[in-house]
Amino acid sequence: MIGELFLRYEYHVASAQLIFAMLGMGVTLRPDAFMEVMRFPKGFVLGLGSVLILSPALALAVASALDFEPGLATGLILVAAVPGGTMSNILTYFARANVPLSIALTAVATTVCLLTTPLVLQFFVGSAIGGAVEMPGTRIALEIAFFLLFPLGLGMLIGRQRDAQRDEIAKTFIGVSIFFIALLVIGSSAAERIDPTLYPPKVLIGIALFPFVLIIAGFGLLRVSGLPAADAIAAGIETSFRNVSLALLVKASVWPAKANIADPFADQVFFTALFYSGFAFMAAIPAIVFHRRVGG
Repeated sequence: MIGELFLRYEYHVASAQLIFAMLGMGVTLRPDAFMEVMRFPKGFVLGLGSVLILSPALALAVASALDFEPGLATGLILVAAVPGGTMSNILTYFARANVPLSIALTAVATTVCLLTTPLVLQFFVGSAIGGAVEMPGTRIALEIAFFLLFPLGLGMLIGRQRDAQRDEIAKTFIGVSIFFIALLVIGSSAAERIDPTLYPPKVLIGIALFPFVLIIAGFGLLRVSGLPAADAIAAGIETSFRNVSLALLVKASVWPAKANIADPFADQVFFTALFYSGFAFMAAIPAIVFHRRVGG
């Protein structure tokens, strides 16, 4: 029964969890945070390049090196193609790193992903599966605008009107989003669409280690460029902790679950996004501990 409901309403649940996630993110964003970052834009430019360009390139490299099946490779690239999520700002705060930089990267990457996510998927997914791929770029862009940018702007307006209650309102919205994500996990499990035992150990290890690869890459790029550790930690966390809520919506839109029709490709995309998100938290812990003890 639960599995059948999931197959019927996956897209609607995925849409709802993204809307509430972006409302929560919008409430936390303050426009004045951008002004400080723009005074010294080097870290912002490099961090944005790490989020938007370096990440999908590394996803393709990892998927190719480990010989991922097309659905798994697509899932990994999809995660790398979406921007960072609001949790990256919170983790950066816990690390005592450059929070304004993290917020600026999240906001700008979220805005430009209207254009970059369809383009990245078009180019890198085609490379991953070894042939041309037709991605509904216009539809993805419209859904990003409606389910991501619109609630983000509405959340910023709510935050401005209710400045004293920002934290409480954001927690409520994000809590509702987590509830809908839980529904996706429960429904997909009931529909037998999530099963780690279907994949060889190298696949599970590769996906689990990928967020660690991203956080090291983002951190290393800024440190090699001579920027302080606080900036590098912020960029590393932003590069690693992605907006899986958006990834789940894209999956539900482009590769929807269908009753009585097995679709290993779509199931692999879904599994990769969820499995990655669990380990993204773990990847941030060493960075947080390191900077609090050494640089914080």
